[in-house]
Amino acid sequence: VRWNHPEQGLVMPGAFIGVAEDTGFIIHLGQWVLREAVRQAAQWAGQGMPSQIAVNVSALQFQQTHFVEDVASALQEQGLDPALLELELTESILIQDAEEALEKLKRLADLGVALSIDDFGTGYSSMAYLKRFPLHKLKIDRSFIMTLHEQELDAAIVLAIIQMGHALKLQVVAEGVELPA
Repeated sequence: VRWNHPEQGLVMPGAFIGVAEDTGFIIHLGQWVLREAVRQAAQWAGQGMPSQIAVNVSALQFQQTHFVEDVASALQEQGLDPALLELELTESILIQDAEEALEKLKRLADLGVALSIDDFGTGYSSMAYLKRFPLHKLKIDRSFIMTLHEQELDAAIVLAIIQMGHALKLQVVAEGVELPA
């Protein structure tokens, strides 16, 4: 999401997502983003170009009692194959109330939605939830990727995450790949 401000021009998410979270507006913004992403993915699929689309989910949005129903409703309204929707969750979502999170994740997985952990390695990185929760993908935080060609320790961490993810039969994505190295 980018905010096209009438005076400031394009405002990147880092400048306003924190405020949206602090005020609770992130719930409404997240619902809108989810519906728009599903609508766009359904349009592409209808044009013969099916493509999985990933949507970041805030902790506040995920905590809403009707979150799973919102996802199911958006998919049903647009007729989108649930496999074409990936929900990106932060590690903090999974540890706030692990039992409630597990129940919601199972219901989302039952819908056929792909689930990924975004910014992996920067939060609490509990190995227990990787085997317990129905996850499909780990997205390695860009802070490790951007420096792995310079920092031996970051390269070792990235390699360990990749090996662990593959051993757990998870897809692994490196975020922030911008240099050949």
